[in-house]
Amino acid sequence: MNASSTLLPAVVRPAVEERAWLSSDHCASPVLELLRGLGWTIVDTSEANVHCTSPDGRVYVGWLPEDITAWKRGIVWQVRVRPSDAAPRIQEFGPDTPSDAVAGFLATLIASR
Repeated sequence: MNASSTLLPAVVRPAVEERAWLSSDHCASPVLELLRGLGWTIVDTSEANVHCTSPDGRVYVGWLPEDITAWKRGIVWQVRVRPSDAAPRIQEFGPDTPSDAVAGFLATLIASR
């Protein structure tokens, strides 16, 4: 079956400058700025890990660059959600996941409540 090219969706190719966020700089700034702006509790540890808790206490976000257990499992970010009407959920992201992508995930998660 052949489809006319006029029926196919247009391919959108962003300029290289618009894709700069795809290269991770291994910093937590985009996530921490988002959560700080939303009034989350943010605690830094002496090991350079950061633990964040939502105002209602149902969501935890951990930036774990120096947590040996996390590194052994290949993660840097851990998000734990405890909904009131469902089983707890965990989402983890590895060191190659840009912090901007984690911030986008969290912004969507928070907006969908």
